[in-house]
Amino acid sequence: MTVYLNGEFMPRAEARVPAMDRGFLFGDGAYEVVPVYSRRPFRLEEHLRRLERTLEAIRLPDPLERSEWSKLVLEVIARNAPEDQSVYVQVSRGADMSKRNHAFPEGVAPTVFVMSEPLHTPPPDQIANGVGAISAADFRWLRCDLKTVSLLGNCLLRQLAVDAGCAETILLRDGFLTEGAASNIFVVREGVLAAPPRSHLMLTGITYDVVLELAVRHGMAHEVREILESELRRADEIWITSSTKEVLPVTALDGKPVGAGRPGPLFARMYGWYQQFKTEVMRRGR
Repeated sequence: MTVYLNGEFMPRAEARVPAMDRGFLFGDGAYEVVPVYSRRPFRLEEHLRRLERTLEAIRLPDPLERSEWSKLVLEVIARNAPEDQSVYVQVSRGADMSKRNHAFPEGVAPTVFVMSEPLHTPPPDQIANGVGAISAADFRWLRCDLKTVSLLGNCLLRQLAVDAGCAETILLRDGFLTEGAASNIFVVREGVLAAPPRSHLMLTGITYDVVLELAVRHGMAHEVREILESELRRADEIWITSSTKEVLPVTALDGKPVGAGRPGPLFARMYGWYQQFKTEVMRRGR
């Protein structure tokens, strides 16, 4: 796999950053993940706008113009073999070689890293049968809307699911649904699709937007509103969404069946629409 690091392309195994890099020492940086279908990045402009927003919020000057970012992402795609890829972009505040200090250093160049990995989507058996999930208290910080590399809280919560043999941890804060450890969460109750609203307590993904757009386009009843924990636990259907999971049904939560314990009818409709959208739009670079 070929990666980009601070102006150079190289094999991933050869990429190195200084031990004093603030991304390593403090988790001081931002990132993006861009799905690529048939060698075409999906909604690259939206991903780059979100990167810009995160960089601005953490007061890290953007090292590249948007056109330069676009050119760089396309070059990384071209240098790697898979037709479908997941392009990871990271910017850290760089390395202050003189000292370790919480305060932002002056005169330090940001570290820019871009890599690509094959994009793997859920296997057919998960679509047919669904996956298990667990719930947990959302103990992360209060700026979950920023896509920063400080992801230890998400990693700990995601590991809870792995330990339980589940696909995801669904997060609850003060009695309300926020999101998954590495995904967004939708619920269906009595024929209506519901999604938590954008807030500083969750990171809404590009796939979150696509699902809501498809609901509008095809006339599926839906709401964007706060979702109580009790509603989550009484849901007829629960979906996980992300660029890698696409739309994935949860058929068991905390060891109990969701609805009838199998993927529901609204999921089947949305999954079909999503796959059609991927073929007709994502793979054509729209």
